[in-house]
Amino acid sequence: MKNLTIDIGNTSIKYAIFDDKEMMHNGRIIGHDMSVLTREIAGWDVDNTMICSTIKLNDSQTEILKQTFSNMQILTYTTPTPIHNKYKSPQTLGMDRLAAVIGAYAQSHDNTLIIDMGTAITYDFINKEGEYMGGNISPGMDMRLKALHEHTDRLPLVEPEGKHPWIGEDTESAIRCGVTDGIRYEIEGYIRKLSLKYHNLCVFFTGGDYLYFEDEIKMRIFADKYLVLKGLNEILLFNSGTKETT
Repeated sequence: MKNLTIDIGNTSIKYAIFDDKEMMHNGRIIGHDMSVLTREIAGWDVDNTMICSTIKLNDSQTEILKQTFSNMQILTYTTPTPIHNKYKSPQTLGMDRLAAVIGAYAQSHDNTLIIDMGTAITYDFINKEGEYMGGNISPGMDMRLKALHEHTDRLPLVEPEGKHPWIGEDTESAIRCGVTDGIRYEIEGYIRKLSLKYHNLCVFFTGGDYLYFEDEIKMRIFADKYLVLKGLNEILLFNSGTKETT
């Protein structure tokens, strides 16, 4: 059985095709043109499709998806999943966060912290019993850099790439170091705090900005940019009854 999973984010669409748990093909499309997505998938014979979206799909986009993809489901807080969701307001939880948690837990089966570094940085925790306990949200790297520029009169907009001394030597490096080092210390703080409570904590990095920090964090982590897509596949497998996922 072949499954198609689609993650519609703020700036792009990511997709993958799975045969059971094996990823056979994947891709990324900038923007939200569903006709481009249908052309990308053309030629692949899939049995089921699972979509999560951080944007509100309009009627035209939804209709294109329904007409194109077999047995299409859009992930919502009412969709049965292979974990126990203990979030107090599940209807407000980003479905990409939920899918990433499921994708990580399917690999760890242990106490796991998932750090997704995109437009926002999310920190989500699931315990070894498969109970999603919740998480935190903070501004992402681009958001922090833009906020310093847009909410002040004189601070420039700084790119994340560039010289990075141990402490800022001029305004540009002061902003870059302040933002990127601040994120690193934030990440290390979350990992350290949870590690004191949960021994052998598993930590997963995902999201577009994780590459900036993967080598900087001096702790054992697993980097997986496909966590959301894998989690969506786990949900499809769970609901089809073809594979025990937990």
